[in-house]
Amino acid sequence: MAEPGILLIHGLGGTQYDLGSMHKRLKNAGFATHSLTLPGHGGRPEDLNGVRMEDWLEAVRAKYREVAAQHEVLHLMGMCMGALLAVETAKRERHDKGRLIVLAPPVYIDGWATPWYRGLRPLLYRIPGLPERMKVEEEEPYGIKNEQLRAIVKAKFKRGENFHYGWVPLACIREVDRLRAAVMRGLERIACPTLVVHARQDELTSLRSAHYLVERIGHGKRAGQARMVVLEDSYHMVCVDNDREIVGKNVLEFLEASAAGSLGMGMIDPRMTTAEIAELLTAARAELERGDFAALYRLGIPDFVWLQPGANRSSGAFSGRKGLQRLLAWAGDGAAFTAFGAAVVNAGMVVLPATLRHGELASSGVLALQMRQQRLLEARWFPDDVAAEDRHFGGQPLPDGPSEAEKAFEAAAALSRTLRKAPDNDTLLALYSLYKQGSVGDVAGERPSVMDMVGRAKYDAWAARRGVERQQAMADYVALVNRLKTTDAENA
Repeated sequence: MAEPGILLIHGLGGTQYDLGSMHKRLKNAGFATHSLTLPGHGGRPEDLNGVRMEDWLEAVRAKYREVAAQHEVLHLMGMCMGALLAVETAKRERHDKGRLIVLAPPVYIDGWATPWYRGLRPLLYRIPGLPERMKVEEEEPYGIKNEQLRAIVKAKFKRGENFHYGWVPLACIREVDRLRAAVMRGLERIACPTLVVHARQDELTSLRSAHYLVERIGHGKRAGQARMVVLEDSYHMVCVDNDREIVGKNVLEFLEASAAGSLGMGMIDPRMTTAEIAELLTAARAELERGDFAALYRLGIPDFVWLQPGANRSSGAFSGRKGLQRLLAWAGDGAAFTAFGAAVVNAGMVVLPATLRHGELASSGVLALQMRQQRLLEARWFPDDVAAEDRHFGGQPLPDGPSEAEKAFEAAAALSRTLRKAPDNDTLLALYSLYKQGSVGDVAGERPSVMDMVGRAKYDAWAARRGVERQQAMADYVALVNRLKTTDAENA
């Protein structure tokens, strides 16, 4: 891909929301963002039992290799435990395709709110069965200094919302300690420019962690390649706390990107000529006239988003591949755009008068298409009469973000990487085919040759699922992984 990529890694017990609005800001600044759900996350805290440091690291390294093949430039960024995983991945993969950003790294767990008996953890690890049964609770201030935001987080925990685990088993902390020890070895091998961001008042880990990384990574012939930013008005969750704008500004400056662009303020892209803008607009307009939204998404970055206003079943933000599937639930039965007016190009944004047609509906308005580096970043529809579209489409807006079935599916994918014993070949093919059918849909492309026996077997297994609905494939995948995990535990 022409645009630079960035892999973002969440923290212990968390999700991509640990990084606040960084995904959106980076995307708006012209980056293709990638993320993953770490093994044991996205489900229940109990799922972390049996997950080892190696499972987290291998999942990140596998994702890194996957996206590194897609970009000439790829940056690494992690928050909390994700910061440690980013550092260790940069070290082991000899990362030199981009930069490394380390947010609130817990190299030393010695912040002002950590209890005096934290040093006794290694003794507790030795008591049989205790690390798996003992709960380490998430308590106030939840890593957040902002009182209003802290109250919101506290209410979410009270309601039982699954945005972050309320506790983790002590066995999981043991694996974090193992990861910390690994990170502290061989830091001089990191050869990429590194930014470390840390809060002076971090209640989990002191500035000693940041100083250690900067001194060790910036040692010797690469002196000065690592630098540190100290925040004065935040606790541990630096991407959502009081200094979040300072974090965003420094990250974007470090990546030599536009802070204004990251906030949605259009910037003229010197790499797109007038002819290239016209060419991309013509292609997008053609797909909109055909009502081929899948083809429109192929003109965009991986996280291309369609934004549809209103309070009906067509309303919402439809981002990336999964957003497209949700969008097609209403747009796939005949929605298209016609009656295009003269386009106006201003500061990287193309504004195009048009009419949305769907059945008896003919809704006039304007489309706003944001472009950068010959790709679409996002498309926004502004109808003249939102109420008319509400009446026509009816229903309620689709839930923003993944459905419960999709959350269970991704959690099962992470859980599958924690199996102690690899399944037999037939089971591996079943896992592969169900995952592909549940995440992509029907198989496409040519069948591999007989010389590629593995590729051919995987293709055939996937092709055998042709016609199975995604929801069914996801449910079957979850059930299979759960059976394997149960058998794995019984044989342990």
